Amino acid sequence: MFLGTIAGASLGAFSEGSLAELAGVQKNVRSGKNSAGNTSFETLQVKVAGNTIFIRRYGKGPAILMVHGFPRTSLMWRFLAPKLAENHSVICMDLRAYGGSGIPASTDDHFPYSKRAMGQELVNVMAQLGFPTFTLIGHDRGGRVSYRLALDHPKNVERLAVFDVIPILEAWSRADARFARTYWPWILLSQHQPLPESYLLGAPEAVFHNPFGQGSFGPEILEEYASTYRDPARVHGICEEYRAAATIDVEHDRADKEASRRIECPMLHLWAEGGPLDTFYSKEGGPLGIWRQWAPQAHGQAMQGGHFFPEENPEDTAVLVKQFLSA
Repeated sequence: MFLGTIAGASLGAFSEGSLAELAGVQKNVRSGKNSAGNTSFETLQVKVAGNTIFIRRYGKGPAILMVHGFPRTSLMWRFLAPKLAENHSVICMDLRAYGGSGIPASTDDHFPYSKRAMGQELVNVMAQLGFPTFTLIGHDRGGRVSYRLALDHPKNVERLAVFDVIPILEAWSRADARFARTYWPWILLSQHQPLPESYLLGAPEAVFHNPFGQGSFGPEILEEYASTYRDPARVHGICEEYRAAATIDVEHDRADKEASRRIECPMLHLWAEGGPLDTFYSKEGGPLGIWRQWAPQAHGQAMQGGHFFPEENPEDTAVLVKQFLSA
């Protein structure tokens, strides 16, 4: 596993009680070094109903849950998480089918890979860790899991930050040729199997050589990410999530919109400066204009660094997130 060797049996007691006393949690202490300096973190396998979720845990204090997107894993937070862990417990998890997490079987309606099912799983993970309430931060696919979790479990989410996405229903309802050319994973990966699975398995690194995957990392990080796309079961799970996003997730969003359900907690939305969200939706007031239909307290701004600005520009991202946490 990148960034670590086993350094000991425990980090000691946490403020919420020793994780060793929590059922279904296996842990290893890791230490590592990155450009943010020396960083200590702990890796855990958290067992929940029908699955096991891999997490990296930094720091101590009130909880922040960070959820990655496609085609990354929890490793994408390796620079940002330590900056937020000065006075928080930062939990960075792998979504089901990604990285070190389990791969539940899917169904014909794709529900096991719906944002609703994945959000419920994250609530269960945080409960196992002793955090009934938490701040929630999600990027890309993780952002969509996060806003769904906030809608379905409002009592669990104190604050919500969503990076470089708008709600699924809003994106599909505005889809056109420009959308299809830009958001190619939505179109390709939602196709019936085995077409998208064959694409990903046939060229596991290709997804990292385009605007929805590229980054400034070296070969070791690339290998950590790309390893997910060499596993047929993981690739199928990832495609199932995209199929859910084209079907059942839309139904869940539409039901909430028709019922006028809103995200009532404070919300931060950050998006890539000059990217699709920054340019596609000006007639709607930009991404904030769309989000405020779903979350009246939404505020935010564009960020330098492209779609993966949390990984490419963690310094500026950390400043805004810390302001959001302290407001």
